[in-house]
Amino acid sequence: MSVGSHIAELRKKHEALSVEVEQALRTPSFDDLQISEMKKQKLRLKEEINRLEATAV
Repeated sequence: MSVGSHIAELRKKHEALSVEVEQALRTPSFDDLQISEMKKQKLRLKEEINRLEATAV
């Protein structure tokens, strides 16, 4: 897998998590801890994307 395709895959995962977090925030009964974990996972993905982009240049 090339770096570019890996970054693209990470971006897809990041976007999917964004949608999931949005939906969870609209659901009053959704667990705040789960939302927090999703946000942390989203941040880790973003950091990995940034790291890979920096090394690919």
